[in-house]
Amino acid sequence: MYIYEYDKSLPFNLVVEKSENYDILSYDAVYEPDIPESKRIYTYRFRASNPWAKLIFLHGIGNGHVPYLMWFGEYFASKGIETFFMIHPYHMQRAKPGWNGGEPFFHHSPAHCIVRFHQAIKDVRRTIDLLDTFDDVLKLPTAIMGFSFGGMITSMSMAIDRRIECGIIAFSGGDWRWINWYSPYVEPVREGYKKFSNEWGCKDEAKCIELRSQSRKKVHTLKSIEEIFNLTPSCFHYDPISYAKFVSQPVLMFTGVFDKVIPYQASNGLYRLLPSAKKIPVPSGHKSSYLFRRIIGKATERFLREKLNHG
Repeated sequence: MYIYEYDKSLPFNLVVEKSENYDILSYDAVYEPDIPESKRIYTYRFRASNPWAKLIFLHGIGNGHVPYLMWFGEYFASKGIETFFMIHPYHMQRAKPGWNGGEPFFHHSPAHCIVRFHQAIKDVRRTIDLLDTFDDVLKLPTAIMGFSFGGMITSMSMAIDRRIECGIIAFSGGDWRWINWYSPYVEPVREGYKKFSNEWGCKDEAKCIELRSQSRKKVHTLKSIEEIFNLTPSCFHYDPISYAKFVSQPVLMFTGVFDKVIPYQASNGLYRLLPSAKKIPVPSGHKSSYLFRRIIGKATERFLREKLNHG
């Protein structure tokens, strides 16, 4: 069994909590997480009147911006898009008290990161499994949208799961060389490289380039998802660029002109490998992209109407 596969027969044990603006769905994950709090998946369902599509929405690393991004749940629901805002493992109610959110995703060891990234992918697929049991949205086309880290999980999930008909990747990218050594958000990872190296002997950018050079040239020639797991070093096994060529669905990609968290080389590298993608540059940085939320929301709605044939 490949790491992205799982037992689909496991029960959901679904619990629904209703509130004024959304329902909170909680259901069992299909893996054993690092902490018991992440054993249950939490997804906020924003209901639409007369929905014409359903959208799984994925936030980025960290708890702080989750409440801001939930604005999109209300916005899309108001436009007829039933929106399911999924909380990633190790965040919010799925995290330890006092965590900033997503701590297990920051690690210098590829073996560690492969497991955690694919846990997030399994959560997406598990959520689609659950929605397939809901008669009121079963026949609606399925789309996915992710910001930052959520955009990485979006691209990998689309490559693996063909039930997703189109996707939106916002302020995200691939190629760990550029993210690990240039993004200010991953300083803990750089400290880990310096102090401990890892199982591949990666301790600085020069070694990273040396180790990744051959496989980096191969990502556009891969013939199957399974071949990704032959690439070395194993950081390619959770790198969105490895999965990009298998994303045959239409993709809309937002990039920040002044984004330092996701360097241009990382976002452009992913975009160039996506077979069917359109890019919209936004005159913002990473966090300041929120100021353009209405523009992003409207462009996303237009894209979904066009690609899901609901013009």
